[in-house]
Amino acid sequence: MLGLKLPTDPRWVNIVEKNIKDILTDHAFCEQKAASTAISLIVSFPEYSDLVQEMTALVKEEISHFKMVHDRLLENGWILGRDRKDDYVAKLITFFPKGGSRTTQLVHRLLYAALIEARSCERFRLLSEELEDKDLAEFYRKLMVSEANHYTMFLGFARQYGDLEEVNEKWQSLLAFEAEIMKDLSVHQSIHG
Repeated sequence: MLGLKLPTDPRWVNIVEKNIKDILTDHAFCEQKAASTAISLIVSFPEYSDLVQEMTALVKEEISHFKMVHDRLLENGWILGRDRKDDYVAKLITFFPKGGSRTTQLVHRLLYAALIEARSCERFRLLSEELEDKDLAEFYRKLMVSEANHYTMFLGFARQYGDLEEVNEKWQSLLAFEAEIMKDLSVHQSIHG
C-alpha cells in the first residue's frame, strides 16, 4: 500500500528498544514538525481552501500526537530532550530542484510530506508488531493508522493539484531516491533514521 521501495530492517526495533527515551524524544519532535509543516502549507498556499481546511485539522491532530508522546516521556520520569537534525528529511528534501511555479512547489512539498508520513507509518507498524512493551506497541498501532491517513491525504492533494501522470512519475522517482537514503540509515535511534 505504501509503495516504499526498501522496507525497514526489522532489527531496527532492537535499536529502538534499547533507546526508548531517544526514540520518544525524536518522535515528539517529528510530531511537532508535522504540525509546523501543516501550518507552513496554510501560510504559503492560502488560496487552496480545501488544503487549508485539511491542514487546519492536521495541525490539531499532530499537536495532540506531540502531547501524547510528551506525556509518555513524563510518565517515565524523563523530560523532552533537545531536538536533533533529522538526516532523513535533510537528505530527502534535496531531491526536487528549488523554484518552479507555485503549483510545482506545492506538489513537491506535498510529495515530501506524503513520503515522510508513509515511512513513519511503516516504522510505526513495525513497532506495533515487534516491541516487547505491549502498551507501547498498541500506542504505535493507533498512530500507524493516522500516519496512513496522512500519507494518502498528502499524495491525494499532490495528484489533485498537479498533472496526474507527471505527479505519479515524480512520486516513483522520489520513492527510488528515498530507498537509496534508507540504505545508509536504519541504524540510529530515531523515527526515520
